[in-house]
Amino acid sequence: MSGYNAVLARNTKNAARSIGPYSQTVAFSHYNNLSAQLPIDPKSGKLVAGGVKEQALQCFENIKAILESIDHVMDDIVKVSIFLKNISDADTVNKVYAAFFSGYVPVLTTVAVSALPMDALVQVEVLVSNGEGTIPNAPQAGDLIKTTKNTENAPVSSLSTQAVAFSHYNNLSAQLPIDPKSGKLVAGGVKEQAGQCLKNVKAILESIDVPFDDIVKVSIYLKDLSDIEAVNEVYTTFFPDSAIARTVAYVPARTAVAVSALPMDALVQIEVVVSHGDGTPPQIVEDRHGLVIRANNTEDAPKSALSTQTVAFSHYNHLSAQLPVDPKTGEVVGGGVKEQAGQCLKNIKAIVESISHVMGDVVKINIFLKNIEDIDAVDEVYTTFFPGGIPARRTVGVSALLQDALVQIEAVLSHAEGTPPNA
Repeated sequence: MSGYNAVLARNTKNAARSIGPYSQTVAFSHYNNLSAQLPIDPKSGKLVAGGVKEQALQCFENIKAILESIDHVMDDIVKVSIFLKNISDADTVNKVYAAFFSGYVPVLTTVAVSALPMDALVQVEVLVSNGEGTIPNAPQAGDLIKTTKNTENAPVSSLSTQAVAFSHYNNLSAQLPIDPKSGKLVAGGVKEQAGQCLKNVKAILESIDVPFDDIVKVSIYLKDLSDIEAVNEVYTTFFPDSAIARTVAYVPARTAVAVSALPMDALVQIEVVVSHGDGTPPQIVEDRHGLVIRANNTEDAPKSALSTQTVAFSHYNHLSAQLPVDPKTGEVVGGGVKEQAGQCLKNIKAIVESISHVMGDVVKINIFLKNIEDIDAVDEVYTTFFPGGIPARRTVGVSALLQDALVQIEAVLSHAEGTPPNA
């Protein structure tokens, strides 16, 4: 497809080899999606010796090696996600993290999960800008500039930037329920905390003149999954936000999982991805204005009033995380983790095909497992859907999933055609 963006998967021997059927980095258009990096020594293929400090250092060394192999640098990272086995290790890992960024810091999400592959103590994932783009034989917008933003109306941290825009997306740091004036968690329970998280998101968006309904994807991390109904009650007071969005009942794609702990012992943390129709300099006016969000649902996959199955903007589609739910019955399928993983991927495939795409267009997969030991069984099913070692991937063990599922899978999809009026 000459003249169209292409999915570009790459690997280097200088970083740890993937422990599953996925690539180290998959670029599409103006972003590189890196697989989450474990603290694996690329020479031995084993976890490095030492504690969490040594493991965190190896994760970032692996990331740096991957970036150098594709002629990028650490400052091209727009987003970092840190998954810890123990939230008490956050300060140690943050010191390692900070040493890799002098001056500029990306947006950041930190959570503690119940388990990581290979029984690691830490896993780090990054999203990277890709100024050269991926149109074959046609370098595109190589001079695109990241734009960063902080406002005093939301919590400020020396470890992260509140919003980092590149090309047609804004990535926001995950928001804790912190009162920006006091710097402390707000009083009350999970409702008050969820409300503060979303108020912080809204304050950041207002500071960059972006409406709330430009959010395309929301990720909700809960300390206790039984709090989801209370959070949903607050959530629906923020979405839809505008009259236009209410008219079409627009809600973003969404993921909700239980984690073992959050920073500051919070009950909830919320992360969003935001469309950026203005683009970043030097994108010219006719290329950046008028892009629209395109939301889609199909009867062939589970539907929810709280989320859209897929939300496309510019050259990416963001899918809601899929549970192993039979769309006809609304119930989790029978059987074990293999059957459940198969149903998650069938749901993803149904959504992908409903918008005239194929599974080969998927650039990133995130797998949430109730039991990390199930990863081999899931991979057995996974390779039947993705036989070529693409897309990039992240796998974590979580405390609980909705409907008591054993597995949940989310996907990010390339979107070569763009959204009107075609970016």
